[in-house]
Amino acid sequence: MATLEKVPMLAEGHAQLIAQLKRLKEVERPENVEAIEEARAHGDLSENAEYHSAKERQGQIEASIADLEDKLARALVIDPTTLSGDKVVFGATVHLMDEDDRKVVYQIVGQTEADAKRGRISYNSPLGRALISRRVGEEVEVVTPGGDKSYLIEKLQFI
Repeated sequence: MATLEKVPMLAEGHAQLIAQLKRLKEVERPENVEAIEEARAHGDLSENAEYHSAKERQGQIEASIADLEDKLARALVIDPTTLSGDKVVFGATVHLMDEDDRKVVYQIVGQTEADAKRGRISYNSPLGRALISRRVGEEVEVVTPGGDKSYLIEKLQFI
């Protein structure tokens, strides 16, 4: 059952979800309907692997559509450029110094937008949770799957 909890995301992530939903509804769903009709034309459905595969894919497509529609209905689109302050919040870009004096930069984003390789971490990730509400100059200890890490918050940007 879906909750009524808002799903925070950036405008870019919202646009990506809309594009995914459009692709599912306008491309994948019609293609799958065609595949079902074609497999149905082959006759006996009880032993028709193509039919069963297409019906399974139909279920996956419909579940994905429902999930995307739910996320979009609960979306809380946040524009980081309208934010300010000295606390880490959703959408902030955080400049950190790790315990080995390496600089790292992460933007705090929604779960669907997270991509650590691109410097985007979810507000629900261990580091994201540790950073939220912290201020510049604070040290943050994080328990990660790779072990405990320590970061110093050097700078905040709202870009």
